[in-house]
Amino acid sequence: MDGAGDRFQQETKYHRERMSGKRLDWGSRPEIYKEYPGSHKTKLPDPVLSQNMSLDQTLRMRQSIRHFSSEPMTQEQLSYLLWASTGIQRVDRGFEFRPVPSAGALYPIETYLTVNNVEGITKGVYHHSIRGHLLDELKLGDYSKETAHAALGQRMCATAAVVFIWAAVFNRSKWKYEQRAYRYIYLDAGHMAQNLALATVSLELGSCQIAALYDDEANSLVGVDGIEESVIYMTAVGQPR
Repeated sequence: MDGAGDRFQQETKYHRERMSGKRLDWGSRPEIYKEYPGSHKTKLPDPVLSQNMSLDQTLRMRQSIRHFSSEPMTQEQLSYLLWASTGIQRVDRGFEFRPVPSAGALYPIETYLTVNNVEGITKGVYHHSIRGHLLDELKLGDYSKETAHAALGQRMCATAAVVFIWAAVFNRSKWKYEQRAYRYIYLDAGHMAQNLALATVSLELGSCQIAALYDDEANSLVGVDGIEESVIYMTAVGQPR
């Protein structure tokens, strides 16, 4: 008997003879920015790339790094990594585009962070507020062990300077693409992870992408319900040891 993954692949196929002329209800389009209006905000420095490394060098040097030193990440480095993976790259005809492609420019992925070792930022769990390039403080404290446990016990999440935790807000994409949206959501997350991986190399940092996670534990860590919004991907980042 086919499993859920097999059924998903078959049931979300596009067929030329079955394509409908669905009209979009623009009045019901979900917001593409999540806000935490009551949270304490940390303003990040403007994202500036100080290194001079070619794309060819970056591609040749990219590899998964699982062992990190105790050297802290700077706020400038964190700022650039957030911008490279999900910041606002340009504004064109009223639309705010990002450095990564997204199906329909719907941007369903939210970025959360477990901060373990960043200069001037208290340890804790944060959310990236994209429009203001801010960190929303969700909860303070050392969550390195909880993050590692949620990632199937992978210790690198406890020793990394920062762990990026990406969660999908499914209705942002389902509004337009219905069940097909799930395919695009995972592709979007992959685009973000690749940009982040290359950006870490350009800053002489290391990263490792993580898809193995206990969903409910990861959702609890960042405070999402796992239904309307759910963690789907993570990346550990730090100074290579």
